[in-house]
Amino acid sequence: MILTRKIILLELRDMAILLLVGFVMTYTGLSCRACDIQTERFWIIASFTGFSWILLFKGNSYLADAVSFKISWLEYPVRRLLVALLVTIAYTTLAMYLLNVIYLRTFDIKFGNSAYYTIGITLVISLFMHGRAFLLGWRQSAIAAERLQKENIAARYENLKSQVNPHFLFNTLNVLSNLVYEDQDKAVKFIKHLSEVYRYVLDTHNQEVVTLDEEEKFLNAFLYLQQMRFGNKLVVDIRLQGVQSMVPPLAMQMLFENAIKHNIVSEENPLTIRVYAQDAYLVVENNFQKKMVLPEESTGLGLENIRRRYEFLTKLPVEVSQNDKFTVKLPIIPVTT
Repeated sequence: MILTRKIILLELRDMAILLLVGFVMTYTGLSCRACDIQTERFWIIASFTGFSWILLFKGNSYLADAVSFKISWLEYPVRRLLVALLVTIAYTTLAMYLLNVIYLRTFDIKFGNSAYYTIGITLVISLFMHGRAFLLGWRQSAIAAERLQKENIAARYENLKSQVNPHFLFNTLNVLSNLVYEDQDKAVKFIKHLSEVYRYVLDTHNQEVVTLDEEEKFLNAFLYLQQMRFGNKLVVDIRLQGVQSMVPPLAMQMLFENAIKHNIVSEENPLTIRVYAQDAYLVVENNFQKKMVLPEESTGLGLENIRRRYEFLTKLPVEVSQNDKFTVKLPIIPVTT
């Protein structure tokens, strides 16, 4: 937490209120039944009670936040509870012992029952603080889950839009029009693969994940369309035999489309895209030969789209690196049965 003037003033306000609580408790006889407000003993006991509240209420509040920062209620509830109890008991005992020692040596007054009474109240307060930390953590987790779900829906929608992109349709139909005149058999096969691409898009646009085998079959249909357009200028090497994983629909296709869009694809500089598994990742890499002028302005939404979708599915991040090759590593997601 960054200390600002507002936070400091709020903390000072809270401490003033707690000192006032100590005064009221002493005045009403809760912490001293035989104290007269005009005696020195009254003010000593009132200050002791007030400082006890500050140490125990504010101290345990800070401890609850610190423990929650280190140990999540949602991921490790039992460990979080045990650590909270141990920290609360240890801190409360030590704080009250030191405060008693200070007042004994300064004013020669030993607090017995009132100290235990304050510790009892503090334990109740601590339960409230740790319960509050749990509820705040749960609320933040629920908000984060809802945000990620909305982003995932938005990402799937962007994927669907990318498949009806005017540039994609124009290039595809341009190739098809040429094939109709040159080779009708190839044109029929081309139309078949084009229909498979759009059928897959429509079938999976509401799904969060599909198997890698399903995605690879779709990818082969998509690549058939691209290789009919580019021929030997586009070289693809996919080595995923035996790899079991779930993937967000169209995620790998989007990486292929980005590679084609952003890099030179020519006979002198063919574009090579490789796909393979490495450790806990599916790796998609291509030789980096950036186009000087893009057919349309790049928004950078493609990779961000993929990052958001994987953030919803796994804790492993999507890794992107660039040198002589542009490499994207997609976390392997275990196949669910």
